[in-house]
Amino acid sequence: MISVIIPVYNGDRYLAAAIESVLAQTYQQIEIIVVNDGSTDDTATIAKSFGSSVRYYFHQNSGPGATRNRGIELAQGDFLAFLDADDIWNQNKLSHQITAFENNLELDLIFGLVQQFISPELDQIIQEKIYCNSEPIAGLSCGTMIIKRDAFFRVGMFDIRWKLGEFIDWYAKAIEQGLKSYILPEIVMKRRLHTTNMGICDAQHRIDYVRIIKNTLDRRRAEIIM
Repeated sequence: MISVIIPVYNGDRYLAAAIESVLAQTYQQIEIIVVNDGSTDDTATIAKSFGSSVRYYFHQNSGPGATRNRGIELAQGDFLAFLDADDIWNQNKLSHQITAFENNLELDLIFGLVQQFISPELDQIIQEKIYCNSEPIAGLSCGTMIIKRDAFFRVGMFDIRWKLGEFIDWYAKAIEQGLKSYILPEIVMKRRLHTTNMGICDAQHRIDYVRIIKNTLDRRRAEIIM
C-alpha cells in the first residue's frame, strides 16, 4: 500500500482537485492522509467532504516540515508519497512508479517529470505577470517522489526548522546516505502557479535555502575530517 500525505495550510481553493487527482490514480492500493496545518479557511470542510476516502487530521500551525512529519507518523503504507494541496498528479503516476520499483528492486525512491501550469481561474492580467515554463522538467521534488518506507526512515524525518526548502535539506541527506533513485521519463505531476504559492508568499524565509546549503556543506566537511 502507498500512503499519500497531503499537507495543507489555507488551501481550500485547490485541495479538492489535489485529492481527486489521487483518487483517480490507476493504482488503487492507497490511503490518503490530509494534515491540516492550522488552516483558518474551509480546508477542513473540503477534506471531510470526501468521507472515508480521506483520513483527515488537524494540528496547530507548525510549518510544512512538521506537517509532513505528522502525516508520516500516521501512515501505514509500505511506500510514502507526498502531494502539495495546490498541485495535481497525472493518473498513471503511481502505476508507473510501482512498475519501476518492480523492475529494479534496488531502487529506494523514484521521481518523474513535472510540468508547470498557470491556474486557469486567475484573471488574465494576473496570468500575464506569472512566468511559466511549461516544458516538462526533471522533478526532484517532494510531490513527484515515491519512496520505500524503510528507506525514508534511514534518512529520517523532515527538519522542522525550515519554512522553505525542507525537502532540499532532506534529499541532500538521502544522497549522503547512499539512497538509490531514478527519474521516470514520464510527466507525473502538474505544478500549479498562482498568487499564493508558498515560495512567493513566504519570500522572507528564502534565506533558509542559503542556510540549508551551508548546513549540508558543514556536515560533509565534518564527515571528511572524521
